[in-house]
Amino acid sequence: MLATLLRRAALACLFTPLWVNAASDALPAEVAAALERAGVPASAVSVWVQEVGASKALLSWQARQAMNPASLMKLVTTYAALDLLGPAWTWVTPVWLQGVLHNPGPQGVLEGNVVIKGSGDPKLVLERVWLLLRRVQQQGVHEIRGDIVLDRSAFNAPEPSASDFDGEAQRPYNVRPDALLLNYKSVLLSFTPDAARGVANVAADPPLAGVRLEPSVPLAAGACNDWRGGVKAELADPSAIRWAGSYPAACGEKSWSLAYADPNSYNARLIEALWRELGGSLSGSVRDGAAPLTRPTFEFASPALADVVRDINKFSNNVMAQQLFLTLGLQRKGSGTPEAAREVMRAWLEDKLGERAAGAVIDNGSGLSREARLSAELLGRLLLSAWASPVMPELMSSLPLSGLDGTLRRTSAPASVGRAHLKTGSLRDVTGVAGYVLTAGGRRQVLVAIVNHPNANAARPALDALVQWTLNLRPGAMAGAN
Repeated sequence: MLATLLRRAALACLFTPLWVNAASDALPAEVAAALERAGVPASAVSVWVQEVGASKALLSWQARQAMNPASLMKLVTTYAALDLLGPAWTWVTPVWLQGVLHNPGPQGVLEGNVVIKGSGDPKLVLERVWLLLRRVQQQGVHEIRGDIVLDRSAFNAPEPSASDFDGEAQRPYNVRPDALLLNYKSVLLSFTPDAARGVANVAADPPLAGVRLEPSVPLAAGACNDWRGGVKAELADPSAIRWAGSYPAACGEKSWSLAYADPNSYNARLIEALWRELGGSLSGSVRDGAAPLTRPTFEFASPALADVVRDINKFSNNVMAQQLFLTLGLQRKGSGTPEAAREVMRAWLEDKLGERAAGAVIDNGSGLSREARLSAELLGRLLLSAWASPVMPELMSSLPLSGLDGTLRRTSAPASVGRAHLKTGSLRDVTGVAGYVLTAGGRRQVLVAIVNHPNANAARPALDALVQWTLNLRPGAMAGAN
């Protein structure tokens, strides 16, 4: 016991920073101790803290080491998009009514096709797809004696299996980008116990044409633990969702978001189901095809980019980030390819950071990657650049607010509630945090911390300790950074 106390005391002395005359090149004692408890060596951690407006870092620990940033990469993509496209920029989805429209109105008949061309809009969620089709009806179309044609040609990206990254094809975070991305190609299942009947009723949104949902699953006794595993969902068949297990009554109402088993048919199934739900008639099919070169009948605009960036960063939405990434290539290079997007991002980083940008490895813009690399210093300097930019309010407000919303709604650092705007990042073997922290003394700090290690997930308390340490900084402690 005495030996352990002496070792910890020695460790605390070793990692006690000297603030007055220089930036610290050692981790704070509480952070080092948390890493030791997690079984993560300090060599697996990269940290950079600098006050906004200061000339040098207050804390720099292996800050130039290239690390896998996980979802911290979204900060680069969203800042680049806000800077290059502007916070008010929108995606536009054009729609054509091809053919002859007879008797426009509630009984209107279109002898021809309806054509919808995707431009990468990440926010074509269920309610907005419904509104788009409602706009078609407002043009006087009730019956389509032809096809609904979907043009997805704006993006040209590889289409690997959704299970390639981690074998979890049913997880919505693995959905691949699409120029016409409808409702994230996902289905939300709702489970509601009905004790009188001994079942949980199951509902699905959105409806998908040709997909049968088994409407109930038997109730079971016991605690609400791994209820998703307990229902034993059979998801491989694109035409049906069935259950081979049971649902614990103790769970009450629950919901489960799933990526649809056959993403290539999702758009057609959704469009057909919604069109018929709206009372529309379709004699043909919903199919992929090419849009005409003529002027569209109408255009359907997305929410402003600033609103989309907020969704991306608050909830760490991977497919939305990848949509935005490919959009940068499409808008700046005329090519919706990963190669064009990487070229745009690299040029933009060099413009912002000069030679310091050389160590960045850009993959797909979302951080759902094993190849992406950033250093803590590079990301920290980029956040300092953002602070001084015209889009700072939009970027900063898009970050999860500690203890209040997004991925930081739950926090183990009560003192940080409302005082830290921080993006989180997490993959197998990776965890990280980056953003802005307001100290107790009213000074704003840029903080970046990345852990790459098999025990990275266990290092979260160390990141919490670093945030708390930054919150507690006193003005005198920051003198060496000015």
